Parts: sequence; C-alpha cells; structure tokens
Amino acid sequence: MARIGLYPGTFDPMTNGHLDVIRRALTLVDHLVVAIGVNATKTPLLTLEERFALIEAEAAPLAKAAGARVSTASFSGLVVNAADEAGASVIIRGLRGAVDFEYETQMVGMNRVMNPKVETVFLAASPETQFISSTLVRQIASMGGDILPFVPKRVADKVLARMAEKK
Repeated sequence: MARIGLYPGTFDPMTNGHLDVIRRALTLVDHLVVAIGVNATKTPLLTLEERFALIEAEAAPLAKAAGARVSTASFSGLVVNAADEAGASVIIRGLRGAVDFEYETQMVGMNRVMNPKVETVFLAASPETQFISSTLVRQIASMGGDILPFVPKRVADKVLARMAEKK
C-alpha cells in the first residue's frame, strides 16, 4: 500500500523553501499531494491554474529522482479533510522557526482530535531557505527587487510578468 502525504499551502508563489520541503518529503512518502488552499476572502497574485502548473513543472523532476509520485489538488476547507480526500495518512509541514513551531503544534493538536488517523510531520527548513516566504517574495517583486535567489526561474518569470500586468 502506497504511503500518501499531503503538503498544504497557498504557494503564491512557490519558493525555493517549498521545493526543499517537497524534495525531502518525497523521500518519506510514495505519493505527495501538493494541496493549494483556496480562501475566498483572499486574492492571490497567481491563479490556481498557474500555481498548479508551476508546482507540477518544478516538482516532477524531484519526484522522478526520488522514485515517487507528485500531484496537485486544491482544497477550501480543513486540512485534515483534504488529507482524507487525498487518501493521505500524513500531513507534511515546513517549519522556518520558533513562531512556525508554536502555530503548527497547536494545529497538530486540533487536527489530531478531528482525525486521529492522520499524522503530521514537520520538516525544518534548510538554513539556506529558512528566511524565505511567499509574502516577502511578492513584496520584493512589487518593489522591483531581484527574486531569483528565492524562487525558481520559471516562477520568477511568472511573478514578474504578473507584476508588469498590474502596472
């Protein structure tokens, strides 16, 4: 039986930190579902379809190298319900620091009560990616800064094209 993991987030945009977590998660599971959370009250920079395409393009070679499978999905409700829908027994979460840890451990407790069959695994950010956030990438891009140190080139191209459209 394949071990399925769910890696939830907004991925707006996907960063090198997200890719680091995906690469490492693919060594723990046979199939990783990268699940994009959709929040009706937020307006993302990139469309859901654009985020799917970028994740699939960047994560496919990582999955191939790991001998695993990666796919994408979207969800708008609880992460534990998204895990159930994906058939996942584990939720993968990346931690950048102490603030993430505090929040995530609280979520683990709540999720465990709602669905004790789903475990959460924390992957600490690699030192070279622990400071990267999608929010900061969007802010840097909006101010004309270089985002290539923080995101893959195809992601940078898409973000910069979207910023140009907005001007």
